[in-house]
Amino acid sequence: MTQQTAAVLIQAWWRGTLVRRTLLHAALRAWIIQCWWRQKLAGLLERRRRATLELYARKERAAVKLQSWVRMWRVRLRYCRLLHAARIIQAYWRWRSCHTRGFLRGHYDMKENQMNLEFEISLGSQACRVQQRISLPIKE
Repeated sequence: MTQQTAAVLIQAWWRGTLVRRTLLHAALRAWIIQCWWRQKLAGLLERRRRATLELYARKERAAVKLQSWVRMWRVRLRYCRLLHAARIIQAYWRWRSCHTRGFLRGHYDMKENQMNLEFEISLGSQACRVQQRISLPIKE
């Protein structure tokens, strides 16, 4: 082998080494860029996933609150109906007891040194009214 052939072989080997090194550096740089891009893409997907999850949770809370309000409204409506029915029954029984058993109603006023009493006693169809003033012994 001649010196020129040996020089050509060495130069070819060196150029091959330089090309392989350049290709290796290019591949490493491409790999770094790809890793960076995958990281950014993963962050973007995570933000989208979180936003979607928050929107779903917000809608779910709104639906639950609306259902709660409807249930509360229905229970309140039923309670008001029962209360109205109870008042009708109470009014009937009070009216009935007043007309069958009678009742006592009255009030009083206090003025200076006397007390005014006024009573009304009702027994069925009969009524009796009592008014009286009572002097109070107040020492001055």
